[in-house]
Amino acid sequence: MIYASTLALTATDRPHRLENARFVTGQGRYVHNLHFANMQHAVFVRSDYASAKLLKVDVSVAQGEAGVVAVFTAQDLGHPTLPDSNPSFAPQNPTAFPVLASSRVHYVGQPIVLVVAQTLRQAQEAAALVFIDYEALEEQADTPTFYAGFSTDIDTQAITDHATVDIDITWPRVSALSMEPRACVARWQNANLTCWLGTQTPSRAQANLALALGIDTDHVHVITPDVGGAFGAKSSIYPEEIAVAIAARSLKSTILWAASRSEEFLSACHGRGAHLQGQLGVTETGHFTQLSAQIEVELGAWLPYSAAIPLHNSTRILPGPYRVDQLNIQGQALASHTAPVNIFRGAGRPEATLLIETLVDKAARAIRVDPVELRRFNIIAAQDMPYLTPTGETYDSGDFAATLSLACDKFDYFAQRTEQQRRQHQGEIIGIGVALYVEPCGHGWESARVTLHDGQRATIASGSPAQGQGHATTFIDLAAHALGYERQHIDINMGDTQTCPLGVGALASRSMAIGGSALVKACQEALAKRDQGAPFPITVTTRFESKETWSNGCVMVRVKIEGDTGVLHIEQMVWADDAGVILNPTLAYDQLIGGAAQGLGQALMEALQYDEHGQLITGSLMDYAIPRAQDMPNIDVYSLHTASTTNPLGAKGVGEAGCIGVPAALMNAVRDALFGYLGKEPPELSFPLTSETIWRAIGFRG
Repeated sequence: MIYASTLALTATDRPHRLENARFVTGQGRYVHNLHFANMQHAVFVRSDYASAKLLKVDVSVAQGEAGVVAVFTAQDLGHPTLPDSNPSFAPQNPTAFPVLASSRVHYVGQPIVLVVAQTLRQAQEAAALVFIDYEALEEQADTPTFYAGFSTDIDTQAITDHATVDIDITWPRVSALSMEPRACVARWQNANLTCWLGTQTPSRAQANLALALGIDTDHVHVITPDVGGAFGAKSSIYPEEIAVAIAARSLKSTILWAASRSEEFLSACHGRGAHLQGQLGVTETGHFTQLSAQIEVELGAWLPYSAAIPLHNSTRILPGPYRVDQLNIQGQALASHTAPVNIFRGAGRPEATLLIETLVDKAARAIRVDPVELRRFNIIAAQDMPYLTPTGETYDSGDFAATLSLACDKFDYFAQRTEQQRRQHQGEIIGIGVALYVEPCGHGWESARVTLHDGQRATIASGSPAQGQGHATTFIDLAAHALGYERQHIDINMGDTQTCPLGVGALASRSMAIGGSALVKACQEALAKRDQGAPFPITVTTRFESKETWSNGCVMVRVKIEGDTGVLHIEQMVWADDAGVILNPTLAYDQLIGGAAQGLGQALMEALQYDEHGQLITGSLMDYAIPRAQDMPNIDVYSLHTASTTNPLGAKGVGEAGCIGVPAALMNAVRDALFGYLGKEPPELSFPLTSETIWRAIGFRG
């Protein structure tokens, strides 16, 4: 190991974050802030129907409006199509999806016409004058697009001999809801495209744009300035971004498109949208014998690059941190007439965790065993690492029992159970929820570049840009440590395909484990060249590739429910997380808390809802609830540091963890509270756990 930290996440010593000065003084530079001479503005006309033929598209009136530069239909753009999804997960029936609809539409919000004008107001007014005649079509039944699954032989006799519990949960779609909506500026000049784009994957965006325009990648320059959050929703190219790039080439101009908040709800990639069913067999002594799971996810009308990943992840990480003799896990992803679903913070990990953890709690109640003790009995032991799961995954390292014990100790679990009984006798509805989780992270490859200008100054570059995580701080700290240079003498480039090496990008909790390892490797190679007498400047570009590493954690929460209203109060939350070697405790803690806020929102209040005609009825912040400051409980976060064996930093990931463990712990806490109140298993509950949902469960008479 070349870098180590023993600091706990609760440490009060907070290292200086290099990005802070720019952001707090208003010097952050986002796509929305860009202004160029003679820059034109783009607005899209979108479908009003979820499924319809386009009988007529009349843009003549719009073309004659003041300030209008051009109006583009699919024909005007040359009928471009979106790039294929990840070839490692090929769909059953691949079809090229149009950038602009030409003959029919497949979801409400699908772009049909692009209006370019001198000002945004002029573009908006002209767009309102585009006439479109539709013939509504019946929405086709959902069709399977991807399959995933794992199976061992299931002994049906054994299942009948033991207790079997089941669960049925729906997790609705949610919005990624980054603070900065999507935006891009495309400029065509001297046969070259420059695109300022808020993306997590600049290199992939460069390749996608080059393919759409039919030009070499050397003629496409993607610049990613500051990005105001992404969470997976900005990991794939969008139809609007390709259309604006082609329009810029056609007009030989510079064009800005910036999505409104309503457009984000309507046409940006959504997350979750899963139906989870499972059955867990357990003996009277507490041994897990078999797990069956059926997972169904909804994809939408078109496939982003990583559309299959949530289903892939949700099937492969079951049964989580537990030993189970027999498995039968089946999953399918369905196409539908809605906006697309893509990877969103956790990407299948939260769904799998919710399924197995609710089953474990229900099994504990069925055989009258404490849920923590049942987990201890079935947990994978540290001495079994590396551990090959029945689904073919390899847990490289981790001490799941130690994580559980740390959470129990800090939560004072057994004393909390005694106090819960006392309060229940007084008529309070009190619940305690527990959730263990595993998080695959830090896999694949990434590139880095280091230039030593002299013995004191260096410039570093990474293929992993930032979306608020503080990459500049951690990457510079890593380079300073590896080179022995002062951090103020190190400059960094990120998010620019001309100054940065080809890279995968920042997603899947991989930036530090893979991107950081690539950077340190480049630093070491540069120093070796220096020591061999190479003259300054010395530039090294290198690539690091690694197998997957696995984080893990445990969340414990105590809730109180108001019996007459169903209102939920989170009284205490304790969280033990093992992300390997922590490179910057402050930034890691911030990532964990941010993830927890999103996980809480998804569990308690967030849901995107469509009506029977495919119209989105939660298309604004007036209709879609998100956590406010007053909704956030105090969260006590503690850290273990079981080093990864797959990378030289020993680092794992923290980016997804909050969305993985918190929702499952909250579901178990509510179910535990209702069980204590009702004296029996509550009805099946699904997210979000609103006060109305809980209130109806309180009155359950089943």
